[in-house]
Amino acid sequence: MTQVIVNSEQSLQSAIGDLRELFKTKRYFSFVVKFGKKRSLDQNAISHAWYEQVARELREDDARGVKRYCKLHFGVGLLRAEDAEFREAYDATIKNTLTYEQKLVAMDVLPVTSRMTTVQLHQYMLDMQDHYRARGVALEFPPEDENAK
Repeated sequence: MTQVIVNSEQSLQSAIGDLRELFKTKRYFSFVVKFGKKRSLDQNAISHAWYEQVARELREDDARGVKRYCKLHFGVGLLRAEDAEFREAYDATIKNTLTYEQKLVAMDVLPVTSRMTTVQLHQYMLDMQDHYRARGVALEFPPEDENAK
């Protein structure tokens, strides 16, 4: 018997991934969970934590691949709709020129989330939540720190 102790967000996400794998083969299990203290993070830190979480839970790609996917699928459309300069540059150099795989690689160097306003980045994160919730991954915003207000 293996005991799993979960005392941080990262270990919780790893445990969820382990449980998914175990359930695929055994179809029955029990476990012990301890939750760690929640932290308050800014939007950028939260999005990066989410890339790591998705990678650990779904195990289809690493965090870098998840970030590429999210920037291309959620960020590019948002910026193309709301940022004329971005739309013109993207359409002229990437949209009909690169393959899908090349577009994903381009996300490593193309400023997408860094161009976003706070409101746009919030929408990007809501889109991430919706997409991954449908895949069984719960991406959560940390509770607001009442002392910070």
